[in-house]
Amino acid sequence: MLLTALHRYPVKGLQGEGLQRMDVERCGPWGDRRWMVVEPNGSFLTQRKLPRMARLSAAVQPDGSLRLSCGTAAIEVALPVAAERLEVAVWRSRLEAALAGERADAWLSEQLGWRCRLVHLDNPSARPVERTTGVEQDDVVSFADGYPLLLTSSASLDALNMALKAPVPMDRFRPNLVVDGGIPWQEDGWRRLRIGDMLFRAPKACTRCVVITLDQRTGQAPQPGEPLRTLGRLNRTEAGIVFGRNLIPEAPGRIAVGDPVEILG
Repeated sequence: MLLTALHRYPVKGLQGEGLQRMDVERCGPWGDRRWMVVEPNGSFLTQRKLPRMARLSAAVQPDGSLRLSCGTAAIEVALPVAAERLEVAVWRSRLEAALAGERADAWLSEQLGWRCRLVHLDNPSARPVERTTGVEQDDVVSFADGYPLLLTSSASLDALNMALKAPVPMDRFRPNLVVDGGIPWQEDGWRRLRIGDMLFRAPKACTRCVVITLDQRTGQAPQPGEPLRTLGRLNRTEAGIVFGRNLIPEAPGRIAVGDPVEILG
């Protein structure tokens, strides 16, 4: 098996970036989900509530600053320095984040048609991962849903697309890593793996929601209910409908497209 694609998502819920190599920190890929769009009260926003978020692209700069765009509209957002802070909520987690400022808030609110704020995770060790088997006390995560990285399998996507009337691309599942080779759904049983020179634990399958029905460029649902409905027939577990595997790095490192993937447990 080989690593065939790498992606990061600078702002939770917005479009991602494709990479050829990726620096991975304890909380996830460098630059991945370090920014987040929130309600004025700090509750996080995603495409579940605002499908239009899929139309906005985000690119992280070498210094960690951000460029947001939607069509011809764009804005540069600097890293907040000595900024006002806001308590934010991501699922069960509550932590403080730095506010990006009124200019960024106004631009996002206009593009999304929803009053919102932009925050930055300036303390990458502030948020623990979701607790489950295989998690260690010092494991941390960015603003991602529960774990530092998400891996998906091309073989599983091929199996899903064989059952669909119209195939869907891998970006529906918003992975960080895509693996080619193996057999469909094999990743559901992985516990430990090596990618290039890096070791990862794989504590939990990724349960899926309505976001995978949305085109990740338009925010529209071309086939209402799909591929979630078909995926539910093919790969439903006690935890729910799953596609992909959450990963936790054992230590920081670097991976690249073309790296070999070895299953260790």
